[in-house]
Amino acid sequence: MVTQGGSISNPYLYETLNMMIDQAIVVQTEENIHQGILISVLPDDIVVEISREPFFIRMEEIVWATLATGKK
Repeated sequence: MVTQGGSISNPYLYETLNMMIDQAIVVQTEENIHQGILISVLPDDIVVEISREPFFIRMEEIVWATLATGKK
């Protein structure tokens, strides 16, 4: 995710995820869909709390991410 010059290869995704910190999100990766609280956004990974455990997801594996919506 970070190029040799130290810049982020997908700054739009990085900035969008930074605005979602401490919120419930849903993230689809190449393999699965994950739902939890976004704890941290790093240049290469995001940290999502799922069932009270930190779960690291590589940025390059993210297909899409959105805020989780509660049922009404």
